Amino acid sequence: MNRVILVFDIDGVVRDVSGSYRRALADAVEHFTAGAFRPNSIDIDSLKSEGVWNNDWEASFEFVCRYFEGIGRSRNELSFNYDELVAFFQSRYRGPDDQNWTGYICDEPLLLSPAYLEDLIIGGVIWGFFSGAMRDEAAYVLSGKLSLNSPVLVAMEDAPGKPDPTGLFMAIEQLESLHNLPKNLPVIYAGDTVADIYTVVKSRELQPNRVWLGMGILPPHVLDDTVRCEAYATALKNAGAAAVFRNVEELTTARIEVLVKTAV
Repeated sequence: MNRVILVFDIDGVVRDVSGSYRRALADAVEHFTAGAFRPNSIDIDSLKSEGVWNNDWEASFEFVCRYFEGIGRSRNELSFNYDELVAFFQSRYRGPDDQNWTGYICDEPLLLSPAYLEDLIIGGVIWGFFSGAMRDEAAYVLSGKLSLNSPVLVAMEDAPGKPDPTGLFMAIEQLESLHNLPKNLPVIYAGDTVADIYTVVKSRELQPNRVWLGMGILPPHVLDDTVRCEAYATALKNAGAAAVFRNVEELTTARIEVLVKTAV
């Protein structure tokens, strides 16, 4: 197979965040609405399907604002600020001691293995990561749990949030430089949200002379519910996903070769 660039989102693709980021989000909303509202998994998916709430801090804040607007209060009248919400969120996700993490992040299951990544390399697939997570939180799983040695990673601190494609372009440029790649290789971005797929759509609009493929990955929290699973897959396809998989490891080199040939 000719070489291909594959960039991974992290949350919901590399690690299961249903009991970590999403739990911290619900905790934050419940706390700042004084226990009046705690979004469930369907609520969170519905908000994220709008395609602009990839950042879970911003999603938490938006939930709180919409709750108070629903009872007749303006978001300008809130008795707390965004930074307070972020601090509370992080105290749940990382734990109370920012230097010694004991929070939800410690219990995130992995969704792919080092062996899978090695198989991709053998098959001519050059990979890296573009995530809306903070760099040290992304490194916790990439370097800490997967034992990857300084992989190409564009994180929250490095680029605007998705669906802005700047971070994806940055990851591609780093991979091209590191591996001495030509500038026209097909690019695949694998993500679990509408915003991830919109990122690929915008990339294609800005750089139309390259093959761009968005691969939808179903997050673990929908897999046990057939109706939700189908609805989630449909949302990803409607956003522009070329294909949707139940787990990222289904995106094998053989499948990548077929998808790229079909797109060319």
